[in-house]
Amino acid sequence: MKAYKKYLAEFVGTFALVFIAAGSVCADFYLRQSGGQGLGLLGISIAFGVVVIAIIYATSYVSGSHVNPAVTISFWISKRMDPNTAIMYIISQIAGATLAGLALKTLFPDALKTVYLGTCMLSPGVSIGRGILMEFIITFLLVFTIYGTLVDKRASAGFAGIAVGLVVLFGVMIGGTISGGAMNPARVFGPAIASGQFTHHYVWWIGPILGGVAAGFVYDQIFADVRK
Repeated sequence: MKAYKKYLAEFVGTFALVFIAAGSVCADFYLRQSGGQGLGLLGISIAFGVVVIAIIYATSYVSGSHVNPAVTISFWISKRMDPNTAIMYIISQIAGATLAGLALKTLFPDALKTVYLGTCMLSPGVSIGRGILMEFIITFLLVFTIYGTLVDKRASAGFAGIAVGLVVLFGVMIGGTISGGAMNPARVFGPAIASGQFTHHYVWWIGPILGGVAAGFVYDQIFADVRK
């Protein structure tokens, strides 16, 4: 398979993820603004989880459906991916996330300076350390599940998308009131670049990347029986 197809799959997949995940936050704001009930944290979590399931089934056979720099860096560190390919994956993911953020800016202008187009922020009273820890834990669980379902050759074929999507759904539910439950630097970067909201932005790089790398290390050392 030609390399550009993998990069394009990562671009499109990350665009879809950020557009739906951050877009659900924007939609929730618009619904509440018009007097409706809104989607709420549960609705946003479901949207995030379901789009991940769809992306995995649509693109995993092309690129592996990373759509997340934390996943790609974990694969890189665990020597499942060469540096040049990993860098191109991350560039593709960032580009897709940025385009999604700009699309949301055009479609939801009232969400630009209110919910910042769905970019994540620490909840009031939440320290930087708590935010990083939350993102570390839920990203660890996400990447661990990816290794156990999409990477390990012993895994039952066909259920990876559902397993990973459910971890994302519950990760957003649990992390939403602390750090936004991003588990993905690109998920935050796209809306941030479009809205200009970069407060404590490093939280959503440090936490997910460390969590992803730790998950890869633990899986390899304790559980793995994979062909790298």
